[in-house]
Amino acid sequence: MLRKFELVALIAFLGLSTAGFADQITLKNGDRLTGTVVKSDGKTLVLHTEFAGDVTVQFTAITQITTEKELHITTSDKKTVVGPVNTSNGKIEVATKTGGTVEVPSGNVVMIRNDAEQAAYDKSLHPGLAYGWNGGANVGFSLARGNSQTTNLALAINAVHPTVNDKITVYLTAIDTQNQLATPSTVANLVTGGFRYDRNFNPKVFGFGAGDFMSNALQDLDLRAVYTGGLGYHVIKSDNTVIDLLAGINFTHETYSNGPEVTPPTVPPTFTSYGVTNKFAALTLGEELMHKAGKTTVLTQKFYFFPDLSSGYSGQYRGEFDFGTVTKISKWLGWQNQFNDIYVSNPPITAKKNDVIFTTGLNFSFTH
Repeated sequence: MLRKFELVALIAFLGLSTAGFADQITLKNGDRLTGTVVKSDGKTLVLHTEFAGDVTVQFTAITQITTEKELHITTSDKKTVVGPVNTSNGKIEVATKTGGTVEVPSGNVVMIRNDAEQAAYDKSLHPGLAYGWNGGANVGFSLARGNSQTTNLALAINAVHPTVNDKITVYLTAIDTQNQLATPSTVANLVTGGFRYDRNFNPKVFGFGAGDFMSNALQDLDLRAVYTGGLGYHVIKSDNTVIDLLAGINFTHETYSNGPEVTPPTVPPTFTSYGVTNKFAALTLGEELMHKAGKTTVLTQKFYFFPDLSSGYSGQYRGEFDFGTVTKISKWLGWQNQFNDIYVSNPPITAKKNDVIFTTGLNFSFTH
């Protein structure tokens, strides 16, 4: 009889111990979920469970929250209280260490974070320029021999430094395809690079400044430099989807390596050069999309339109469209596909207006 009692007591003790180390939420339909409360924005709550991973629940569907560990509760009046949480009569009771129990109406909750999320948030406020970078490097290579002799190399590096109020983006792409037949020739040689700085004015509106640079051998473009300033608007901004609209004014300086012969007779020694240089102001109109399709794939899409404003280039414009996917294979390795369409309404006489490029290869992600 004693052994039976001891067994029951042991099972009860283990059950209470397991429950004691877990947070629990109760839903309106009576279901209970056990795990660790990670964060909430007042609309949804993320609970990390042992077997199902992160589970997202509508905040309004929750009737009870009970935690053993401290949570950081930020209210609509920008106050933060810290402590274990229990809900009662539509209010969140926070057992603070110094102020006793503090009641917060559920409707006043703006943000909930556990210790790890709060530490990450605090660090993001002032991360320092050397830290907080994340991004990826894409590499693709192909080689053909036999009836054709071509080599193709595609490289892309994208790095982002986000904080709560601003973001720095740096990128570089290079595509080089060579034909090594009897008469070697360049099939494609495109290099683009640039940077952008975004500064949030409020949750929806941000300002930005950017510098973009491009060299395209097939269009005889030695270098195009575009310096832009403008405003952006977050149509949608969530963990899974971001849609931005942008508008601004840019100054464009571009040099082409073709054109009429120029022989300055007054500059000794006499030499012959080729080239056309354009300088003009233009509008920058853009749309950007990022969407997480499931747990492993990220879709990105960008469309930019640059109508010229200067009288000498009236009616001329450029357009750029990009679409890409990255599918994770592991934490740091993925497979990427990228489609680019670059259109120029007034290219050099010997060049076509449109360049379409598709690349595929491996993606190596990084965080610093």
